[in-house]
Amino acid sequence: MTAPTRPSWLLPTGLILLSAIPVLGGAVRMGALTGGVAATAADSRFTDSPVPIVVHVVGATVYCLLGAFQFVPRFRRRRPGWHRAAGRYVLVPCGLAAALSGIWMTVAYPVPPGDEGLLFALRLVFGAAMAAALVLGVLAARRRDVAAHRAWMTRGYAIGVGAGTQALVHLPFALVGPTPIGTDRALLLGLGWLINVAVAEWVIRRRAGTLRPAAVAA
Repeated sequence: MTAPTRPSWLLPTGLILLSAIPVLGGAVRMGALTGGVAATAADSRFTDSPVPIVVHVVGATVYCLLGAFQFVPRFRRRRPGWHRAAGRYVLVPCGLAAALSGIWMTVAYPVPPGDEGLLFALRLVFGAAMAAALVLGVLAARRRDVAAHRAWMTRGYAIGVGAGTQALVHLPFALVGPTPIGTDRALLLGLGWLINVAVAEWVIRRRAGTLRPAAVAA
């Protein structure tokens, strides 16, 4: 890999690494459903009704890992057909599946002690926001508004990989304890989402104005 191309791959590599913890967590959850991993008492709500969690894990895994490559400018320029096809037929459906199944699990599964109230509301808000961002991104692409399309897709992806940032936010507590519960846990999870949204907005504003009218028309 030559020096000019190396920086363009730093972002997708970082996004894949950020997604690694929740992806591995999803794999463990799937193992518990199939009997490959010992299920805990907390897994009973998933084993009793596995469809939402299966949809969520599969959708989120594909969306986070494959979606990272959509942020490589050289890849988009060299393979625009792949970029459009992957987004239209794989990433948007998987992203919507992850967001809507997250809402489904929030309202359908029994709420664990301590997750009531604030965390329940945060999951609904960010799940709905992710789905809305994806829909708005598709609508922007249909009307050839490249800047708006990229902005909305960036926001949707930022929310989608929120679980990775949430794991990092929780890491100091996992190392030294105690594990946050109740409102403290809800605030930390909310902080993970907010960090990603703030970074996404910074990226969007930084690249605002970089698209020339002729490039948008093309």
